[in-house]
Amino acid sequence: MHRNTHRNTQRNITIIGGGFAGLTAAITAAEAGAGVTLHEAHHTLGGRARTAEGPYRTNEGPHALYRGGPHWTWLKQRSLLGQLAPLPPLEAARFRFHRAGALRRTPPLGFLRHTLRSAEQAPVDTDFLTWATRLAGPEAARQAAAYSGVALFHHDPGALSARFVQERLHRAAALPPEATYLKGGWGGLVERMAARARKLGVRIETKSRLTELPLAEGPVVVATSLAAASKLLDDATLRWDSGRTVLLDLALRTRKGDPFIISDLDAPGWIERFTAQDPSLAPAGEQLIQAQLPIALEASKADGVAHAERLLDLGFPGWRERQVWRREAVSGGRTGAVDRPGTTWRDRPAIDRGDGVYLAGDEVAAPGVLSEVSFTSAVEAVSLALRTKRLDLKSA
Repeated sequence: MHRNTHRNTQRNITIIGGGFAGLTAAITAAEAGAGVTLHEAHHTLGGRARTAEGPYRTNEGPHALYRGGPHWTWLKQRSLLGQLAPLPPLEAARFRFHRAGALRRTPPLGFLRHTLRSAEQAPVDTDFLTWATRLAGPEAARQAAAYSGVALFHHDPGALSARFVQERLHRAAALPPEATYLKGGWGGLVERMAARARKLGVRIETKSRLTELPLAEGPVVVATSLAAASKLLDDATLRWDSGRTVLLDLALRTRKGDPFIISDLDAPGWIERFTAQDPSLAPAGEQLIQAQLPIALEASKADGVAHAERLLDLGFPGWRERQVWRREAVSGGRTGAVDRPGTTWRDRPAIDRGDGVYLAGDEVAAPGVLSEVSFTSAVEAVSLALRTKRLDLKSA
């Protein structure tokens, strides 16, 4: 990476990427008094938090905010959460577990007990399946590993670090649930964050794809996928394991009695009827279903789709005849970092890349679950950038 290191003395920060991490970084920097320019390659902001336009308000995969995360408080303090979409009690009762070829209303007791264990009890250097088997037995361990896929997007959670998986399992199975939904999808959150950023003086440039770092304009926060950051920075070391998941979106004509969620306890896979809590996501008389089915590197999209269809056959009678819209995709390396045994978030690519360049996103060295990693890394990146800039100003 070659970069002009002669900086001016202004408190200017450049943000590359206008997703959740980039907007968090922009707001944080502007609130601290920095001048901020944000570049987004797409014509709209949001990244993976972008909500599709049109009658079916989908995101790139299922999206939820966890109340226990640091971003929840930050967003709430700034009135950015907007209107929430609470789940009616009757719909909450329609949670189904797929086990041994059948749908069940309640999870196995051994699995349920294991979800209550805190992550601090789990070792970093042992894989989840080995550790959980010692404590809960092989069947409960396999079921717990499969269930954790909702927060991992990985085809084999049992092979990952026990500490990493248990943290996500514990929070995904928390009662009352931590997962919270924003009415209208994440697009509304993106719009509110963008409006706040602009109000704070952030200059937002859409359709602005940078192929090299800007020169002499102060620190730069690269808030893109790790693959895009690697290319931009010409840094092949920017690599970390992630998941590979088939995403299936369906719109079906409404039928009473359809489940809210189907969680597969035999293999990682999750189907959710998002219109259960937010009917505005689809036209009247229709319901929007989003599924994520993790697949191995050697597996095909067809494998994941077949998995989803087997679950749909069990839980959504006549779904093929009721289908009015469908979309399929494979998301690879875009579902957040996964930690192998012996590693933690501290071992992921560092936020501070040197020479005034900082990373933000869901695959870098920051703690948290799902979007919390993007949030935490963005705040830390700006903190480091401003701290370095203050030191530069003192020595100028």
